[in-house]
Amino acid sequence: MKTIGLLGGMSWESTAGYYRWINEGIKERLGGLHSGKIILNSVDFAELEKLQHSGEWQRIGELLADAAHSIEAGGADFLLICTNTMHKVADEVAAAIEIPLLHIADATAGKIIAEGVTKVGLLGTRFTMEQSFYCGRLSENHGIEVLVPDLLQRQQVHDIIYNELCLGEVNQGSRKTYLHIIDDLAQRGAEAVILGCTEIGLLVKPDDTAVTLFDTTEIHARSAVEMALT
Repeated sequence: MKTIGLLGGMSWESTAGYYRWINEGIKERLGGLHSGKIILNSVDFAELEKLQHSGEWQRIGELLADAAHSIEAGGADFLLICTNTMHKVADEVAAAIEIPLLHIADATAGKIIAEGVTKVGLLGTRFTMEQSFYCGRLSENHGIEVLVPDLLQRQQVHDIIYNELCLGEVNQGSRKTYLHIIDDLAQRGAEAVILGCTEIGLLVKPDDTAVTLFDTTEIHARSAVEMALT
C-alpha cells in the first residue's frame, strides 16, 4: 500500500471527510483492521483565506509548496490538495515536489466521463466558478462543458461556503438556496452538478435532488484509495 499525502485544513471540516472516505475505502477493499497509510499537513486556513481575498496567490503557492515538501519528506508516495479552490496554485505545488499530485479536477472528470455526462453545472467558491484553472481544465483537458450560476447566485454560493460551511454550520435556508441554484442549472441543460467545494457535501446530499451530484471530496478520496492500492 502506498502512503497518501494530504495537504489539508482548507477547511478542516472537509479534511475530516477525506480522512473518513479514505479509511472507509481501504477497509472496503482490504477488510479486517486495514486502514490507510496517511501523512497529513493541516494548515491554518485563516491565514490563507485572507491571502485569497486580497489576491496574494503567489504567497499562497509558496506556503502550500512548503507544506507539500514537508509531506513528501515525511514519506508520502503521492499528494492530494484537499480543496478545489487551492488547485489554482496546483502547478506551483507540483513543481516543488518529486512525488505525483492527484489533481481533484482530473479525478472528478474521470468520474463524470465514466457516467456518460458531457455537460455539468459547477458550484464552488467564486474563485473556482469564475476562473479558468478549474473550468478550463475540465473543458480543455477532458471535453466537459461547464455551466456556472449567475452573478448573484455565485455570490450566494461563495458566502455560504465561507460564512457557514467552513465553520461547520449547516443551515436549512442555505440548503434551499443551493437546491434552487442546482435546479436552475438543470433547467439550463446541466445533466449533473459538481459540488466543486469540498465543504458543499456537508450541506447538499444526493437524496436532496433529482439531479446527479458529483461530490469532489468523495471522488478525490476514493481516487486516492485506488492510487494507493495500485
